Amino acid sequence: MLLLRLMTWISLRLGRSAGRVVLYGITAYFILFNAEARRASRDYLHRALALPVQETVGWHHIFRHFFSFASVIHDRVYLVNERFGLFDIHVHNEQLVADLTADRKGVFLMGSHAGSFEVLRAVGRRQPGLRVAMVMYEENARKINAALGAINPAAQQDIVALGHADSMLRVHELIEGGSVVGMLADRRLNNDTTRPVTFLGEAAEFPVGPFRMAAILRRPVLFMVGLYGGGNRYDIHFETLADFSMPSAGGREVAVHAAMLRYAALLEQHCRAAPYNWFNFFNFWQAGIPPAAKPGSAP
Repeated sequence: MLLLRLMTWISLRLGRSAGRVVLYGITAYFILFNAEARRASRDYLHRALALPVQETVGWHHIFRHFFSFASVIHDRVYLVNERFGLFDIHVHNEQLVADLTADRKGVFLMGSHAGSFEVLRAVGRRQPGLRVAMVMYEENARKINAALGAINPAAQQDIVALGHADSMLRVHELIEGGSVVGMLADRRLNNDTTRPVTFLGEAAEFPVGPFRMAAILRRPVLFMVGLYGGGNRYDIHFETLADFSMPSAGGREVAVHAAMLRYAALLEQHCRAAPYNWFNFFNFWQAGIPPAAKPGSAP
């Protein structure tokens, strides 16, 4: 927290350009001393860049991947402090959010560890009254609150911690109150129930919980990603993912599985379009995948 506060002070007092100079050293440090993340980056980039099997991912690709991550984290300092004027932000399909929240009932927003979720604050500024709450595990909720407090003690962000008896009730209240409830649906934690879904050419385990929650509460779901385009540019994309408010001919679980398939397909689409933006720095395809989930087998 002390280092984060120091970096925040430097960035806010000396400007974004001065703060970004430090990012080169931070990037180099983690590339050199985090071998596991480096291997995971190489594995992911080989898939996202669609390189031939015999071709190796070069160091310049890995550096760009790590530097993009460092840049997005650094930009949170300004986004949390609502300094949106520093950025060139383009929003695609923004009307989808306005249309789905027009009935004063909430909508689920399925994000990912791609790009920046904080850049969504800029959309809130363009749509007065738009309230966004994040659903996450309690340990992550504590870390996020601590980080936001270090960046801006006055920052307000609704965070619902899972694992409590009233967690689902709290989410229901937010949805009924017209909030946009965001969840990151591309990483399983602890003993999450997962399902193998093809992603970048091979089966990977995606958590079922976020989609089941949306299905139980019978609300529409949008896919959202805020891609970092280098420099000060961000592109926010909204896509229709599922509408659990409508009855499904095959039942809830069929609808959930269809939503997971579309989610993985949309995430893959954006990973290929902006390959240096997905920040899952671990062995995503091999960790804990049972033999039945291997490519070519039935889910």
